[in-house]
Amino acid sequence: MVNFWHQLAIINKPFLVLAPMDGVTDFVFREIIAGTAKPDVLFTEFTNTEALVSKGYDNTIHRLKFSQAQRPIIAQIWGLDPKNFYTTARLVKDLGFDGIDINMGCPDRAVMKMGSGASLIKTPTLAAEMIAATKEGAPGMPISVKTRIGVTTMVTETWIRFLLEQHIDALTIHGRTAKELSKVPAHWDEIGKTVKLRDHISPGTMVIGNGDIMSLEQAGQAHTAYGVDGVMIGKGVFHNPWVFERIPKNHTGAESLQLLLKHTKLFCDTYPSPQRFPAMKKYFKIYVRSFRGATSLIRQLMETTDFSEVEKLVKQYI
Repeated sequence: MVNFWHQLAIINKPFLVLAPMDGVTDFVFREIIAGTAKPDVLFTEFTNTEALVSKGYDNTIHRLKFSQAQRPIIAQIWGLDPKNFYTTARLVKDLGFDGIDINMGCPDRAVMKMGSGASLIKTPTLAAEMIAATKEGAPGMPISVKTRIGVTTMVTETWIRFLLEQHIDALTIHGRTAKELSKVPAHWDEIGKTVKLRDHISPGTMVIGNGDIMSLEQAGQAHTAYGVDGVMIGKGVFHNPWVFERIPKNHTGAESLQLLLKHTKLFCDTYPSPQRFPAMKKYFKIYVRSFRGATSLIRQLMETTDFSEVEKLVKQYI
């Protein structure tokens, strides 16, 4: 299997990645972004390995749905038992993904209480077993890790060094501790330390920086200042769904509203149950902003119950 991470680093400096965000970067949202201003890499929402090897399979497998338009597409997984990482890795490879990413940075209390997510920073031996099991389950597939720089204090030197010694294909560093969540500016100097460690320990590992990047210009600045191969953007896409455009353009309010209709239609077609529709509402603010009547429109949209109601409202503003 061709290691696409290395190809990206040659083609684009830096390459751009849409951050995996639970409850946000589902199949539909990725499909919209892929057809609007596609990043170089897309990740699924993080998917629980324990659920995939149990009765929870049917309620979980939808997280691993993707289209050809989303390639290269990475399955991000999380859990606790290395045996389940092995089984899940085999499944992911059979599904045709381009790579597997292990989440070792989620700061959610419930996830960390289980000993997973960012808690793995405290249990490196278990983290190494997970990586090894994933490699064994999906031989030849690019394996990566997304993590933070510590749990309550920064441990970049020891933790990142340890991960690099596992010789993974790519390493995404969110430049904050789990305790900091997203409440403080990202410590990009710590991400820069990761690049220097990589150069000495595992030159073949691509380093991706994550934290506070809101534009293509900022991504370029991060690459220049800290030497990262790639830049991951999360909340920046909420401010601009075209954030990944290599040649930025001005987009009108009408374009944003047309994209809202496209997103809502695909969401309703993909998840036809009326009970799922409220989950669509968190996306409205991405598209409704900076034009006359936006405040009124968003208020009305929050009262809608299906696509036809959204369409009727929005068309009045296009």
